[in-house]
Amino acid sequence: MTAVQCGLCPKGCIIQPGQSGECRIRVNIDGQLRAVTYGYPCSAHVDPVEKKPLFHFLPGTPILSIATVGCNLHCRNCQNWEISQQNPEDSSSFHLPPEAVPALASRYDCLSVAYTYTEPIVFYEYTLDCSIHAREAGLKNVLVTAGYINRAPWRELCRYIDAANIDLKAFSDRFYRDVCDGTLKPVLDAIVTARDSGVLVELTNLVIPTLNDSDEDFSRLSRWVASEMGPDTPLHFSRFYPHYRMRHLPPTPTDTLLRARDIARAQGLHFVYIGNILTPDGENTYCPACGRLLIRRRGYAVLENHVRDDGRCSYCNAEIHGIWK
Repeated sequence: MTAVQCGLCPKGCIIQPGQSGECRIRVNIDGQLRAVTYGYPCSAHVDPVEKKPLFHFLPGTPILSIATVGCNLHCRNCQNWEISQQNPEDSSSFHLPPEAVPALASRYDCLSVAYTYTEPIVFYEYTLDCSIHAREAGLKNVLVTAGYINRAPWRELCRYIDAANIDLKAFSDRFYRDVCDGTLKPVLDAIVTARDSGVLVELTNLVIPTLNDSDEDFSRLSRWVASEMGPDTPLHFSRFYPHYRMRHLPPTPTDTLLRARDIARAQGLHFVYIGNILTPDGENTYCPACGRLLIRRRGYAVLENHVRDDGRCSYCNAEIHGIWK
């Protein structure tokens, strides 16, 4: 028996017989690389789509959200570390083959399916097959991902994905290496590739005190988003809470998140949100043309929505970036 090399993500793990890659779930079995969690999610819930977070995709609708264990990054601040960093043999799971996913979504009146909670990239084959079955059934597909993947498999997956929230953890390769055990460039490439593939991309930046919370951090990240992705790209600045191996840092101050939003808007971004904390208007969507309030949110609840089904502002008829119907 021989070692095999995984070509899914930039880590390129060389896996010995009977061993797994860094993601824990891609295993060399008799010289064949197998994703051992295929068809066996550890979690399936119905969430509001705003929880992903996606604010420009079918607002106010429920979304079936599924995950298996495993992740190819090892972020020291991971909020779902109990499943993302768990070995599959140590987890609880249940059988849910891809062909059964559309019926489960329909049972709960979900218009879409999210592959989320851990890292849908590492259970790639399951994500892909579920997405194909969901699309054939008329459902939409969503990824919540760190985007740490090689270009060829990413392009193939994006063919079946309608929207994605991609974590842009910092605009710093050193941060990715020190905090996440990854690198920055593949994530930037994945973000642009998703957009070019027709995926509605929203970005989340978790703001961690002392690590990625300076004015320069916010400026560099926002400038890249505005120039490479366009000013209509939704950007969520999310509050950090102590988790996993980063319990020594305090939660992100509200003023830091407000400052991040101001800097991003100054760089020309139209849709900048504040998450993981309630602020008076941090979750609201405003028309970039007339400035009127379009969507008022409180937590995960949509309280007002003035975006028409054709994706235009009810007040001035400006086109609003997103998937609304």
